[in-house]
This record gives sequence, structure tokens and C-alpha cells, in this order.
Amino acid sequence: MKFTILVIDDEKNIREGLGAAFELEGYEVSLAANGQEGLDQIAKGGIDLVVTDLRMDGISGEEVLRRVTTQNPGIPVIVLTGHGSIDAAVDAMRNGAYDFLTKPLNLDQLLMIAKRALQGRELSLQHKELKDRVDQTKSLEGMIGKSAAMQKIAELIKKVAPSKASVLITGESGVGKEVVADAIHALSPRKGHDCVKVHCAALSESLLESELFGHEKGAYTGADQMAKGRFELAHNSTIFLDEIGEIDQATQVKLLRVLQEKKFERVGGSQTIEVDVRVVAATNKNLEELVKQGKFREDLFYRLNVVRIEVPPLRERKDDIPLLIAHFLKEFEGEAKDLGKAITGVDSRARSALYKYDWPGNIRELRNCIESAVVMCSGGEITLDDLPPSISKATSAESITIPAGSTLEEAEKIVIEQTLAANKGNKSKTAELLGIGRKTLQRKLGEADFVDQ
Repeated sequence: MKFTILVIDDEKNIREGLGAAFELEGYEVSLAANGQEGLDQIAKGGIDLVVTDLRMDGISGEEVLRRVTTQNPGIPVIVLTGHGSIDAAVDAMRNGAYDFLTKPLNLDQLLMIAKRALQGRELSLQHKELKDRVDQTKSLEGMIGKSAAMQKIAELIKKVAPSKASVLITGESGVGKEVVADAIHALSPRKGHDCVKVHCAALSESLLESELFGHEKGAYTGADQMAKGRFELAHNSTIFLDEIGEIDQATQVKLLRVLQEKKFERVGGSQTIEVDVRVVAATNKNLEELVKQGKFREDLFYRLNVVRIEVPPLRERKDDIPLLIAHFLKEFEGEAKDLGKAITGVDSRARSALYKYDWPGNIRELRNCIESAVVMCSGGEITLDDLPPSISKATSAESITIPAGSTLEEAEKIVIEQTLAANKGNKSKTAELLGIGRKTLQRKLGEADFVDQ
């Protein structure tokens, strides 16, 4: 890793001499003739070590140190000072300086201190990279699924999360749009603050404006005290506007202003409030069609639709169903224990039915189905009889669906499982239909980890 050292000194000879010495050691070097120039370069990023004179006209070395330690705490600062400023140098150490040297400088000593400081910087960056990877993994844990569609969504989230861009999440009800919003916030620089959520469809037109922007005391009947709105509460954080297609035209105008100008007034108030809020919105409606119908502002749509993430319905990513089933069984493990049950899984016929069903209610419906099955189950495994009739009837279909991208091994497992389910667990008939011997079927069932019925 090649490091960049910033040298700040108002004496040209010292500044350029130190720069040349650091370059000979293989470092990248930036030079600044005063504190302001130095801070401007630090603000642009890419600086790994600051070497600054203590006494300079304008912004002093003490001020440079203070700002770096508060705004860029990972960057070490080495302070240079004259013999008459030892007390100030000691104060600098107390205020976070990595080390200090007195002039005239011992160049070898400075190079040794810089090397040690940059070794610490490298360890710090490696630790941060590892932590970011762990945080990223944890943040995407709610994104359950290994399908190509889910992997693409995960990559989109990783790309868009660090930015300030507005995101529009689209998809049918129950596909997990809120989970996507949570992941975007959790991977963003705003993750230190709670994500503020508003379910627009749950509020009447009169209440939504007050909920979003707050109100002053006496703004309307019952407003007996001032209340901050969700945008104000989301300052320096993320606001998630679920079912954005439900908001009325008047509120759309005010929302557009917040997106454009980052400011608004509370209901009944005249004070302009400025906020720094990242907007993530979601809808199960076709906003382009609503724009054509005049029900949704075109300019607001474009402001929201800077980055779009489309979450496909569960019927289009059925290879995620096994992982989702396992996740929900784990979620309801405590409920099963409370009922005196130890449910280890789902038998082949029930798995086949769960796979064949089209899930109009998507992941939310699957979750409710598994919870219901846990309650209804009387044995160690969930069976076809434990599922709702609308789902258990899915076994009547004669076709077998193999997701695109499945390996031969995975395809074989699906064919065996669904053929066995269609024959109600009859292994002899299943083996006959598949054109293999019963012992071969037994062996393949064992390899596939299926229950031997």
C-alpha cells in the first residue's frame, strides 16, 4: 500500500525539503503553505499522515490538529515546533498528536516516526476493512436467498448504500421491500442514526402532512403542543416512505420541495427548517402509470427514481423457498417449544407443495403459512396435512419446475422429490416412473437428505 503524506509548513525550504525526503522513501507527497491549504487537501481525501508546523499565520497547527482529530480521527498528525514552544507541543500531544519534533529537525528521527505512524495507519485501515465486511454481511442477512435475482439486488444495495441518492424500491406486496430499505440504511454512512419509517397508506391525507413535517402548537384542533415530523427526526439519517404512491397531491408538492431544497415548514408554522435526509421510497404501484393518469407528479417521480431496485415476486425466484422455509422454522422455533414441539423440518410432499404454489402474497404469505403449519403440526416434521388447503392442492399439478441455473445434481433432487410427492411417497411407483431400481432410489434419497417414507 502506497501512503500519502501531507506536509504543512509556511517555510518553503522546510516544506519542499521534507517533501523530497519523503518521496525518496517511496511515499506520495502533498504540500501546503498554510493551515487552510492543508485542511482543504485533507477534505478531498486520500491523506494518510499529516506533518504540520505548529506556528503559522492564519490557521495554526493547533487548529489543524484539532480539526483532524475530530473530523478525521484515523489520520495521525506529527507536530513540528521550535525550541521555545515545548509547552505547546506537550499540549498538542495531549490533544491527540501522534508525536512532535523540535526544529532544527533530525530527519532520520522524523522518517522513523512517520514509518511507525503509517504502520499504525495501515493496521487501522485493515481493521476498518474487515469490520466493514462483517457489517456488510450482517446488514445483508435479512436478504435471504441465493437466486440470481437476490444476488443482483444485494450488489445494487452495496453500490447505492454509501451515496446520498434517493432510491425507489418497487415490487408486489410482501416481497420484502422494507428489508431492502433496512439493508441500504445499515450499509450507509448514516447507520449510526435510526432509520425513520413512514407507512403512507396507513395515514389519512390530513394526518400524513403533520406526520411528515410536524406541526406547531395550535395548528389545528387537538394540537396542544408542538410536534416534530418524521423528516425532522430523520436529520442526518434515512427516511423510508413505504407505499409512496398513496400520498395526495398537496403532500407531493411539499415532499418535492424537501427533496429539492432540503427544507420545509411545520404545519401551522412559518419557520423554515433545513434537514439532511436520505430518502428511500417503496411502492407496489406502477408510478409511471399514475404519472400518466395525473395522479402522481412527474417531477417528484424523477426525484425519487434516481436509483430503482425492483424486487421480484417469490414465484419468480422459487429456488429461494428452501432457505426461506429454514429461516422461518428457526424464527418460530421458540413458539414450537412453547407448544411442546420439536419440529425438525418439512417432509417431501409438503416441500413439493410449498414449491409448486405461486405465493400471491409472496414472502409475507410464506411466513404466515410456516407459522400456521408449526401450530398445526403434530409430529416432528411439517406434513402436507399441516398446510392450508390452497397450498396443499398445489401437489395436483403434474409438471415439474426446475429453476434456471440449477446444477444437474440440484435438478435430479427436484425431479426425485416432486415425483415422490406426486406419488404420495410410494417409492416403488416413483422408481418405476423414473426408470431406476428401488435400491438406487433409496440411495439417492439418502444423498439428497430426504426423509425415507
